[in-house]
Amino acid sequence: MNQAAASHSSHSSSSPPAQGAALDRIRIVLSHTSHPGNIGAAARAMKTMGLSRLTLVNPKHFPSDEAIARAAGAEDILVDAVVCDSLDAALAGAVFTVALSARHRNLGPEPLQARDAAPELLDLLAQTPDGDVALLFGNETAGLSNEEVQRCQRTVFIPANPDYTSLNLGAAVQLLCYELRLAAFAGRPPVLSKAVPFASPLAANDDVERFYAHLERVMVDTGFLDPRQPKRLLPKLRRLFGRAELERDEINILRGILDAVERKLGR
Repeated sequence: MNQAAASHSSHSSSSPPAQGAALDRIRIVLSHTSHPGNIGAAARAMKTMGLSRLTLVNPKHFPSDEAIARAAGAEDILVDAVVCDSLDAALAGAVFTVALSARHRNLGPEPLQARDAAPELLDLLAQTPDGDVALLFGNETAGLSNEEVQRCQRTVFIPANPDYTSLNLGAAVQLLCYELRLAAFAGRPPVLSKAVPFASPLAANDDVERFYAHLERVMVDTGFLDPRQPKRLLPKLRRLFGRAELERDEINILRGILDAVERKLGR
């Protein structure tokens, strides 16, 4: 937790440490941001709501004096920001990934309103002691690509005016961070997404991606998938397994099955 948030927690009975710790396990990921001012605005939005972990994927201009100016006192978030050259690196270690998108995707993960998603994400963190949640925001002009959305297990949207859904990137980050803080400190009973806690830690994003690559390879080797005409099979499988919230042990079982198939094939 950053110094300002820690100071506030020590003087306020409405900010229990457990909830604040949950916010420390949420990373905000901005992909291919064009305008450095929006990075600063996002940092300011995060700090006002008690979030501190910012990750940038191939920003056009960073570091930047404009970002510092727009951060308005949240320069520490910018100093500690992690800059990555790929989405793989940005999502590494995350046990749950969420795409922020106003557009409906036919083959994307299941969409949730931001207010419904926030408590579910906090409950998920409460049920697994390892890893963190990554919230992925797209470029100011094009948003997230279909490929970026398919890397995530959920899609979250902000229920804006249907005739004009365009939100500034900093405003979108502010709204999501606000919903997370509201859910964290609402004093609500947990709304568990599973009947029982996870039996083992959730699988990290990079482990899940290695499973998808392994699965695709085996499907091609068995003739089940024609790599020249993959159609919509792979996105549908991503959506299926995304709903399952795969645990680390479950990934190991699935990889073991694929290994056995490869041995039968003589690979």
